[in-house]
Amino acid sequence: MNNDYIPSTGDMDTTFRPQQMREKAMTDSPVGQFNQQQQQQQRQADGKVCPACGTVNEPEAMFCEQCGHPLAKKQCPYCGAEVEPDADYCEVCHRYIKQDVCSFCGAQMRAGDTYCPECGNPSGGVVCPTCNTLNVFSFCKKCGTALTEQARQLVKQLQRDPDYKELMEIVADYSKLENALPYNSDRDVVREQNCQRLRERVLTLLAKDDGEEMPEIPPVESKRMTRDELDQQKAVKIKMLSAILDKLAVKPMASPVKARNFAMASKPQGVRLAWVCNWKHAMHSSPCGCAKPHLGGKWVILGKNSMDEIKDDK
Repeated sequence: MNNDYIPSTGDMDTTFRPQQMREKAMTDSPVGQFNQQQQQQQRQADGKVCPACGTVNEPEAMFCEQCGHPLAKKQCPYCGAEVEPDADYCEVCHRYIKQDVCSFCGAQMRAGDTYCPECGNPSGGVVCPTCNTLNVFSFCKKCGTALTEQARQLVKQLQRDPDYKELMEIVADYSKLENALPYNSDRDVVREQNCQRLRERVLTLLAKDDGEEMPEIPPVESKRMTRDELDQQKAVKIKMLSAILDKLAVKPMASPVKARNFAMASKPQGVRLAWVCNWKHAMHSSPCGCAKPHLGGKWVILGKNSMDEIKDDK
């Protein structure tokens, strides 16, 4: 006996729908697929692309339907330029724009507060005691000096980090190489050898005058090298520095202020650097000129004669 179920006419939709058949045929055809692609491209052109996850939203959407990220632009209160909704700094007029958030510590403030109720720093800014630059951030945007007690404590905390200690040791070695004087020709090598012989002769004569018949003059090891040797050693140090700077890169976080402070605290002195942000992958002189440092970024080495372009955010 065959137990296969045979549906009755009551179980089957036997309605003849020519319109649906025609639509399906058009959709499955190359022309239909091409029209669908055009409609999708038009939607992408008209819609708002979420900067956080890349989802294409409706043109009138205020928030991303996928991740909830704000999509509406806002205006800088000082110059009127269009800025991102989560930006705290205007890269057009170079001013801090979050009037309800302390630029030094990130605490909430009321618009019009003269001093932050959390850290006590003035909303009008602090003058750097080293270079006399007016700053609204915890570190001087020009020379990198820590301007607040919180900033100084953050620097001390980082100085205990093994990666930071290694970074500063390599920076010291690199700075010496930057200031080293290489041999420019064979004449430089001969000149230094003559100077060494003259030194030995003078010291020998002085020793004999003091009664030493066979004085032993210790040789002086020359640290000079050819330009190629110097460039090779500098390249090794740069590679080591880049590896550690990658370790100390700022990861995405919620607060732009805290991201900016950490980046400035981890900046080594004695080497030319630029800040590359994850937002635009732009090269800034420091995160103090970046509108969205909380998306992350890192320091990169420019070198002494680098021609890499730094964004004008001073």
